[in-house]
Amino acid sequence: MSQPATSLTAVVFDWAGTVIDFGSCAPMGAFVRLFEQFGVQLSIAEARGPMGVAKWDHIQALGRLPRIAAQWQARHGRPFTDADVDHLYEVFTPMNAAVVPDYADFIPGAVDVVNALRTRGLKIGSTTGYNRPIMDVVTPIAARGGYVPDNLVCAGDLAAGRPSPLMMYRTFADLGVWPPHTVVKVDDTGVGLEEGLNAGTWTVGLAVSGNANGLTLAEWQALDADAQQARRQAATATLRAAGAHYVIDSVADLLPVIDDIEARLQRGEQP
Repeated sequence: MSQPATSLTAVVFDWAGTVIDFGSCAPMGAFVRLFEQFGVQLSIAEARGPMGVAKWDHIQALGRLPRIAAQWQARHGRPFTDADVDHLYEVFTPMNAAVVPDYADFIPGAVDVVNALRTRGLKIGSTTGYNRPIMDVVTPIAARGGYVPDNLVCAGDLAAGRPSPLMMYRTFADLGVWPPHTVVKVDDTGVGLEEGLNAGTWTVGLAVSGNANGLTLAEWQALDADAQQARRQAATATLRAAGAHYVIDSVADLLPVIDDIEARLQRGEQP
């Protein structure tokens, strides 16, 4: 029998920038090197723009940027096409898979928070913009560190990825949880939050540990308090604009939010 609709049933986490890879750094260098191989200069800021969507869609979005499209036209003598996306994607997947082990450290507090949620009886779901070949590298590393979510839905598993709710719908089915307002989606990207919103869940954005901030843990810790606050505020504004119900620094700060959502459910509130 399902839990009453006034109690949470599950928390669904993104991966990079949320549970592992502080700053969501693994894909960035790979995107830059990918386009360099084809004679196109891409900045880290440009590479971060579409973060959270499926990597094929990410490459397509980058190729449609006016500055990138102009470079491609100049170098290759023709516009950037979906056939080019297919080719770049084939090159990108092994390139990204090769570097993800270097960025697979857990975000501080992540495993403890997940364990605490399990103690409360909540199921742990996961969706990602990574495809299966990349996650085949990531998941064993995470498992050795103590993180094994109850499901995994990857980009490319379904007909559409983020911001559609389809990966969340698959997660509901995998975990046997419903209705959507008893589920919380935790993500560091706007498109990942939209995935949760479109599925009808509560959403929690991560301002410091993820793509919106874009710094490694060491880089973040090296900033003074004023610089940290300025970056925190900018990232928070970005995630709020995407519709986040809550914005916190990292997953380490999640448990008080879960308590607040539970209290709101008890009062009959829904997202």
